[in-house]
Amino acid sequence: MTRQAFIARLREGLRGLPPQTVADIVADYDTHFADGSAAGRSEAEVAQALGDPDRLARELRAERTLNRWREERSPSSAAAAVFAVLGLGAIDILVLLPILMAVGGTLFGCFIAAIAVFFAGGVVFAAGPFADPPGGTAAALLAGLGLMSGAASLGALLSLVSIGLMNALVWYGRLHYRLLKPALEA
Repeated sequence: MTRQAFIARLREGLRGLPPQTVADIVADYDTHFADGSAAGRSEAEVAQALGDPDRLARELRAERTLNRWREERSPSSAAAAVFAVLGLGAIDILVLLPILMAVGGTLFGCFIAAIAVFFAGGVVFAAGPFADPPGGTAAALLAGLGLMSGAASLGALLSLVSIGLMNALVWYGRLHYRLLKPALEA
């Protein structure tokens, strides 16, 4: 593959990123070709050492998205990071997607359950004293407070688990980058 073909495919894969970011990345890879030329290597040898430009573009996009997650910590950046990591390869999707869907579905269900228990506790707290519960008014108030505090604790625990899962995905994305790095430095 020639330098021009490699750079064109890399640019195409990076489409959608800010123009300055694309220009910086392309300049870095252009420098790899210039250094290889100065060392007496052909363009095809340098391109082969750098790897597939489509895969490089996916990994660079994933790295940018993972950095955004680390800076923002918002649901949208988390979702973007998940999809960026999943986009790194078809085999990754076949293995990782079912696991992530099961874990994500379970976490989502637990979040919904925690919210429902919290509101149920609020209902017990507010309406319990008027319904003549067994144990009296104090039991209804304490039961409502107990349900709400238990749900809040579950929500906090689920948030920690979700952050841990996102950090594991960031680690997974960095693993892809580390596997690629020797080819970039060759």
